[in-house]
Amino acid sequence: MYVPGFNRMDDVNEMIAFIKKYSFGVLVSAQKGVPVATHLPFIARKAGDGVRLWTHFAVANDHWQAVSNRTESLAIFSGPHAYITPTLYDKVESVPTWNYIAVHAYGTIETFAYHDDPERLEALLVETIDYYEASYQAQWQSLSDRFRNGMKQGIIGIEMTITRLQGKAKLSQNKAHHEQARIAEALEQDSDPLVKEIAYAMQAL
Repeated sequence: MYVPGFNRMDDVNEMIAFIKKYSFGVLVSAQKGVPVATHLPFIARKAGDGVRLWTHFAVANDHWQAVSNRTESLAIFSGPHAYITPTLYDKVESVPTWNYIAVHAYGTIETFAYHDDPERLEALLVETIDYYEASYQAQWQSLSDRFRNGMKQGIIGIEMTITRLQGKAKLSQNKAHHEQARIAEALEQDSDPLVKEIAYAMQAL
């Protein structure tokens, strides 16, 4: 994505924390020369010297067949965003814009299925449940083996090794400090929590 220097996020830990907070992302790959995208819940963490993402596809979604270690895929994570009215700027000759925060994760993908690696897939599901709803773990384990195995056979596990992270925090950094303060104050009064988050992010600069 287009990232001017003053909008660039450089801290890997900050970008990982962002992915964890806004973990429902979009995985984009090329399938027969055509871009395809799937909305997926991700788990992110450091692994050794790098960063990895885990998620899973429904077997019926043939997007998983388009990913391989030979090509790079892109996972997009979008966070808070807010419309910025030009009436908050000093200059009358100004135009509207949008403030937002987003992280793009590029990497190669390895797939794994229950019939090939049942323990690995089970570990992925356990970690996913722990991450999103730990209290459901006991119920999941109490279900019959027939049901749970059927569910596991219906998904494909994904492990994405990140080759590069790109983060953008567009928060009116190109404006004067008093204009930034005015914009943040206006956004903080908004009833939309996402808009308020942009205000808090601006105030934290």
